[in-house]
Amino acid sequence: MTPNNAVLTDDFGRKHNYLRISLIEKCNLRCTYCMPADGIVLSPKASLMTADEIHAIAQTFVNNGVDKIRLTGGEPLLRKDFPEIIAKLGSLKTEISITTNGILIDKHIDVLKQFNVKKINLSLDTLVASKFHSITLRNQFQSVIDNLHLLLNNDFKIKVNVVLIKGFNDDEIIDFIKLTQFLPISIRFIEFMPFAGNEWDKSKMVSQKEILDQVQHHFLESDVEKLEDDKNFTAREFKIKNYMGSFGIISSITNPFCDGCNRIRLTANGKIKNCLFSNSETDLLTPFRNGEALEDLIAFAIKNKKKVRAGMTTIEDVNNPALNQDNRSMIAIGG
Repeated sequence: MTPNNAVLTDDFGRKHNYLRISLIEKCNLRCTYCMPADGIVLSPKASLMTADEIHAIAQTFVNNGVDKIRLTGGEPLLRKDFPEIIAKLGSLKTEISITTNGILIDKHIDVLKQFNVKKINLSLDTLVASKFHSITLRNQFQSVIDNLHLLLNNDFKIKVNVVLIKGFNDDEIIDFIKLTQFLPISIRFIEFMPFAGNEWDKSKMVSQKEILDQVQHHFLESDVEKLEDDKNFTAREFKIKNYMGSFGIISSITNPFCDGCNRIRLTANGKIKNCLFSNSETDLLTPFRNGEALEDLIAFAIKNKKKVRAGMTTIEDVNNPALNQDNRSMIAIGG
């Protein structure tokens, strides 16, 4: 079948070939920037996509031009039917990757290998065990570190996602970069972003400029290499001369990269979010269960995508609680 790229092209000419599917709203960590302190109201189990529904809805996207699928959560490996989901999506002959906190990787590494899932984004916000507990409220630091090395020993391509929060882990920026001296990983520093219940304010954010100021203070200017950014980049990539790995900065707040956005998000309860910051959603699961075609609904959602950050064009907009809290919590969106 020839893809109908018009379904996934918005009014700004951006073609969306990258689908991020949240499998579950639950997580085995309680990261404060992702989940409100008092938790969230979970969607009823009956309203979540089944493995068959995930496959069928993903097939519709693939038929219309999607060639990359990333599985997120919550924590996607908590799905008891995760191997079944991977097997079904594997039949679509598209690139599949996952974002995970890494705790359960050792239990699923064989199925990841079987279906050629080689790209893993591992969330790790600190290299200090006591700080790991304070941000996640769980004592799983060593499990994550052990599984990071397990993945590397099995030749997976690893990106380590680090959400930077001022006063918590901004003093570890150089330590994370030093990991890339001897490990073939990409560290991705992510600006702290506002979502419902995560107590975001601008003063907690570590900007791209502040990150690069630390880098330039610690390393010789001639040793900091700017790498070529991908066509649809989220991270602006850098490398320290002669280091095995690299590092990137995802600056959704201070330097958004919306012009080349090619991403669509599908929540665990089957709703499209056309932007991480968007408060509008389009239900696909209910129409699918009613036997309706989905292309027109998908096209409608994509056509209504704003040019920048769901219409929040300035830092002042992002800093406005009336705008930045009118959204799901991060755990209910999927990374």
